[in-house]
Amino acid sequence: MRALSRRGFAAALAGLTVAGAFAGGPVFARPFDEVMASGVLRVAIYDDNRPFSEAAQAGPRGIDADIARAIAERLKLKLDLRVVDAGENVDGDFRLNLWRGDLAGTPLADLMLHVPHDRILATRNEQIFLTNPYFEQRLAFAYHRGRIEGFEGVRDLEGNAVAVEGTSASDSLLMNAEGGRFRGQVRHFRSFDEAAKAYLAGETPILAGTRAGIEAALAAAGVAGEDNPVVEVPIPGLVRTRWEIGGAVRSDSRDLAYAVGDALAALAQEGRLKTICATYGVTYAPPQGY
Repeated sequence: MRALSRRGFAAALAGLTVAGAFAGGPVFARPFDEVMASGVLRVAIYDDNRPFSEAAQAGPRGIDADIARAIAERLKLKLDLRVVDAGENVDGDFRLNLWRGDLAGTPLADLMLHVPHDRILATRNEQIFLTNPYFEQRLAFAYHRGRIEGFEGVRDLEGNAVAVEGTSASDSLLMNAEGGRFRGQVRHFRSFDEAAKAYLAGETPILAGTRAGIEAALAAAGVAGEDNPVVEVPIPGLVRTRWEIGGAVRSDSRDLAYAVGDALAALAQEGRLKTICATYGVTYAPPQGY
């Protein structure tokens, strides 16, 4: 997914537009009783959003995909899970995926995952209702211990190149830290995957991104551990370094949101969310209140 939408929400409160359809079904979101009566829960997740979701040959995979399966299982419903492409902003995402749809009359989702749990976003979109959040995204850094003695604060960026996805929240944070002092050290890449590859290849001693993204990339490369510590350091500025993600339903489907919220709370209490995250090398970061 494009950085400004998912990874950059903390910096710009931007998001995604979904351009996808579910096969069959009515062209409107359904309250909980209608979902239960149908026996099917329709859930939208995003492509190219590792480690949370992506299309794969064997079927959708990632943290969000597994959470969707766990929610449907707990509600005793069959899951209709679709990976959808990203568009321009989260407002349009809600419009196309949850409450209005497209000109072709393609069916809407009952639930959308990986939605920033933000009061301003919810207020300006009266047609949707947010579920409880299920994960807290945090900006972080990884560094090569053999090239840097330690990383405890923004001053440790001095003299070290940093790989980062362009237009992401991490990019905004770095470019504006201490009045732009470190701009010359920031190396921009088209995606976080490209930034991670550059870091893993030794092109930079530091990698910036979300903790979840960094941990998953290190785990996939088999280099997670003491040689590549992942740290969160305080960097003053206007960019949010933490934000929660959850789900969204149509505003007249609040009973479905409550049921999904109860399912998420149970999954967290049982340790299921922690286990799902660990599958992808990610440390579960519970939202405040869990």
